[in-house]
Amino acid sequence: MRSLADIVGSLPVLRPARPLLTTVTALGLVLGSAFGWALQVTDLQAPQSFLADPNGGGYFISNANGEPDGRDNNGFITKLDTDGKVTNPQFIRGGDGRTVLHAPKGLAIVGKTLYVADLDAVRGFDVETGNPVITVAFPANARGTATTAPSLADLAHDGHGVLYASDPAANAIYRIDTTKQHAVSVLVRDDRLAGPKGLALHPKTGLLIAVSFNKGMIHAIAPDGTITELVSNSILTGRFRNLDGVDFDTWGNMYVSDPTAGKIWRIRPDQRFDVIAEFLPSPGDIAVDRKNHLILVPYQYSNAAEMNGLEAPVKGDKKKRTLADYGFGKPREGAKGK
Repeated sequence: MRSLADIVGSLPVLRPARPLLTTVTALGLVLGSAFGWALQVTDLQAPQSFLADPNGGGYFISNANGEPDGRDNNGFITKLDTDGKVTNPQFIRGGDGRTVLHAPKGLAIVGKTLYVADLDAVRGFDVETGNPVITVAFPANARGTATTAPSLADLAHDGHGVLYASDPAANAIYRIDTTKQHAVSVLVRDDRLAGPKGLALHPKTGLLIAVSFNKGMIHAIAPDGTITELVSNSILTGRFRNLDGVDFDTWGNMYVSDPTAGKIWRIRPDQRFDVIAEFLPSPGDIAVDRKNHLILVPYQYSNAAEMNGLEAPVKGDKKKRTLADYGFGKPREGAKGK
């Protein structure tokens, strides 16, 4: 099984301080070839999003557990510890007590609250206990000109108490101020967004970045809603088919997932584009654990998720690495399991 560290880029690299490779497979198996261990866990079910707790509390994976638009109250959140071991396959589960969770998708953590995009609402849960603490509704007066309820895809936190939520069907991005009773407003609604799905805050500029599922475009959105096209993905310059997830590493490299093409791309600050992984089974709403320099990838149609060590590109060498597979393969020779 190869790490992304084996296949990134054409330049010399810095190795992550904490090498780790973990795959949560469709058979419920967690494999860590870097450490040589394996652990049986409950299966993932249509995983949508994979998030690292910025406070160092481990990782969370949202599972739609059925159709991504199903209002069946059977969605759940899987919790992993800081070593990538699944500690609670259904840490939060729809229908468990007061918990309502239909088809959870995007995730974000603000303080001690784990926020989850769930169809037409954002639901907040205690990050330690999993207990429900808040449900953010989207009343008509907060949706601008939209006449239908939102269908939310992703969440992003600006680090100052503001959440952003994408609505691909409405070509809209909403703003939720968690410091003001979770007040909801429309940040931007514009057809140019072309089905905005994945969201991320640029770690250096602070701008909100949105990737387009319909046209594979990438936009930056200012706090006043002004849109700047970063990647047009036109007929002449097109690289992407449908983009789902986006995030950044600590060096300012952007990573985007294309589930239709089965690829993950790295876009460097100098606008150089690299395919760092391909032939992937529907990579979804990816995230980067910046503290440990890991990329987190859910595979919706494989009922699986993976975390892999990244390497930071540094100028100088022309050595080129290639990719034959990305997870789901046989461990490297010498790797041990039990």
